[in-house]
Amino acid sequence: MPTPLHEATTLTAGGHLAQIALADQIYTLRITRAGKLILTK
Repeated sequence: MPTPLHEATTLTAGGHLAQIALADQIYTLRITRAGKLILTK
């Protein structure tokens, strides 16, 4: 089965932030000005 591919700008709805839930934890996905991704708890 292929690895799923998700476009970061789709996850952030065209913005720079998205929240991702895993189990009971919420993570924040941020797209930086340099176009890099940061995932924090």
